[in-house]
Amino acid sequence: MEGKKKKPIGFNIIKKTDATDGHGGFGAGALSLDNISPVIIDVEEKEAVIDIGAMHARSAVEKGIKFLKTKEEVPNGKPYWLVWVTIDRREEGPYYAGVTACEMTVDRSIRRGYKSLPEHVNLMDKSMKRKIVVSHMDDVSKKVLADFLKGHNQALWDASTDELKEGLAVPE
Repeated sequence: MEGKKKKPIGFNIIKKTDATDGHGGFGAGALSLDNISPVIIDVEEKEAVIDIGAMHARSAVEKGIKFLKTKEEVPNGKPYWLVWVTIDRREEGPYYAGVTACEMTVDRSIRRGYKSLPEHVNLMDKSMKRKIVVSHMDDVSKKVLADFLKGHNQALWDASTDELKEGLAVPE
C-alpha cells in the first residue's frame, strides 16, 4: 500500500432509505438532509426558487463564481438570500419547522461573489434544529419568502409557528 494515501473519513450525509440497520458502526449518527431544502431569493427580481444544487454550493447562482471573504471585495454584487427550509411533522401534520436566511452577493461580470461559508453551514444546522432566523432580512425579501412558502404549500404555512409568520410579516 506504499504510495497510496488513505482516504480520509469525510462528512457522512445519508438518506433515510440508506441501510444503517441500527448496527451503530460506520455511518451511525450521520446527518439526514431529507427534510431540508435550499430556497434562493433574487432580491432585485423579487423571485424565489428551490435550487437543490445549493446543498453542495452548486446552485445556478453559485456556479462559476469564486467567493471572496468580504463584501467590500464585491462592491457591485447582486444581492441574494439562501434560505434553508426544514419541514417536520407533528400531530397536526407537516409544517415549516426551521427557516434560516444567509446573505450572498454575486457579480457575474467579474465572476466573483461574497458569502460566509461558516455562516451558511451554521444556519443550515439551525434550520435543521427547527430555528427561525429571518429578522435580518430586508422587508421585500421577507415578503417574497412568505409568498413563496404559502404558494408552495398553504397547508404547511398554516400549520407553521407564529414565530415564522410574525418573522416574515411586513407592513403593507
